[in-house]
Amino acid sequence: MYLDPESLNNNASLSATQAMRPPKQPQAVFADRIFAFPPNRDTLGGTAYLIVEKEGNILLDCPATDENTYEFIRLLGGVRVLFISHRGGIGKARELQAAFNCDILIQEQEAYLLPKLTVTTFQHQITLQPYMQVIWTPGHSPGSSCLYLPEYGGILFTGRHLLPNQQGLPVPLRTSKTFHWRRQIKSIQLLRDNFTQENLQYICPGANIGYLRGKKAIANAYQRLLQLDLDELGRSQALI
Repeated sequence: MYLDPESLNNNASLSATQAMRPPKQPQAVFADRIFAFPPNRDTLGGTAYLIVEKEGNILLDCPATDENTYEFIRLLGGVRVLFISHRGGIGKARELQAAFNCDILIQEQEAYLLPKLTVTTFQHQITLQPYMQVIWTPGHSPGSSCLYLPEYGGILFTGRHLLPNQQGLPVPLRTSKTFHWRRQIKSIQLLRDNFTQENLQYICPGANIGYLRGKKAIANAYQRLLQLDLDELGRSQALI
């Protein structure tokens, strides 16, 4: 096979240029309170979030474990709790716990995936602060869960339970690896029942944020949930 020397030189120059680029920085989602990390290859492109709290910061899912990430988190006060929204968000949780001496919170059915680590488990709901709740929303995985923060009109961090589609709307995505599709649909109804338009304004998804086209979160969240046709979704086939 003929290899074009000019093409090889161009590819080498491109790789060198990419290597020289500074690492992407976490982006502020809501003022200096909530930050989104760049997609993490260890979690298949998942987006982790940091919520800055006076009582101790909350890290949602695992960002890349590099010095740039560590330094950013240290500057904002470290991590008190690492919340894993689903098994795909575990990444290098062991390294993060060792670096920040934080507790790990995960739904009880997926705690076995973190052997020999200090973890806190829950069944249906757990309160992290008097105003911050974690809600079990199974379906994508057995322990898939969402975190709710009532500030800014109400923010729901959905992990991979709800992700933006190509139009930037929050939807459940059925794949060949979906644990239980019917339960995932029921979990959407649970969110509809638990919230209202007044207390759920935003969704921060755990992946596919490129579909938001520069936006930091999905607005009009509760209204978007009401627009989902759950019966039609229940009949849909796996995408991949």
